[in-house]
Amino acid sequence: MLIAVDAVGGDHYPENPVQGAIEATTEHSDLQILLAGPEEMIRQELDGKDFDKSRIHVLHAPEIIGMDESPSSAVKSKQASSITMGLSAHKKGKCQAFVSAGNTGALLAASTFILGKLDGVLRPTIATTYPTVKGTSLLIDAGANLELKPEMYLQFAKMGTIFYREVLGKENPTVGLLNVGEEPEKGKEEHKEAYGLLNDMDNFSGNIEGKDILFGKADVYLTDGFTGNMILKFGESIPDVLKHLVKAVMEQNSVTAEHQKLIFSILSQSLNTFNYEHVGGVPFLGVNGTSLVGHGGSSPKAIKNMIFNAVQCVENRVNEKIVASLNK
Repeated sequence: MLIAVDAVGGDHYPENPVQGAIEATTEHSDLQILLAGPEEMIRQELDGKDFDKSRIHVLHAPEIIGMDESPSSAVKSKQASSITMGLSAHKKGKCQAFVSAGNTGALLAASTFILGKLDGVLRPTIATTYPTVKGTSLLIDAGANLELKPEMYLQFAKMGTIFYREVLGKENPTVGLLNVGEEPEKGKEEHKEAYGLLNDMDNFSGNIEGKDILFGKADVYLTDGFTGNMILKFGESIPDVLKHLVKAVMEQNSVTAEHQKLIFSILSQSLNTFNYEHVGGVPFLGVNGTSLVGHGGSSPKAIKNMIFNAVQCVENRVNEKIVASLNK
């Protein structure tokens, strides 16, 4: 299997994408990587590294889309970018998937424009992992669609169920609708209508209040992209805030350096589920291909795991199962 990797995506390129790709081929014997980006830059990064030269290839893409660039204008003006050329190679069947830790908006726009939508999909969506005390949940939408129609909630529920089952490994994941109360009549009109549609799903567990998110009351949380993105960014801040608060209290109580080290070690272990590296990256569900996006600060480990997630999406035929589910 050949996976294209954006070698100039994220905050730490080309070092982390290249190293992550090498580590992926080391651990997965049947995997080949196509590194997309300026060829000279990639060759220089590869120089001196120990890797199987028959399994790491380079796709020359001289232009780079920056993290702060306008997504739509960047995709239109930079036709020779790593994102555009990597996705185009995927569209032409030259690779089975494309992964990037680069500009999320640009990657979504390019994925939708170049790959198109799966048959029956109203809108592609960003599904992101979200840590809970029970493990990992999936949050949909995380910023792609600021407003949703009731039928879009149902489509996202079906797509999220399939991805969770095939990639995150739970046979019958539960789906919950984020709302201002548990009762079916709560929320805006679109929430009430969505509830009625979702209620026909065997794995729908009803409305979920904000207080229940971190306790893992459902495996898949549904919400609009405006709310979802705020919940996502709030969740990302929790580890640093807790460490700051704990440090301040320890200093006030004159806790010894040795005890502080032990407490921080315990705290770090407790917050391990918040570590994005374990999942690496998540797909744009609903596009006619396999396109995954990772955290801008992705480490080599995160890049490697994002590649492995792409492999699972392809091997488990996630898109085929989405189309079959939507067309039932």
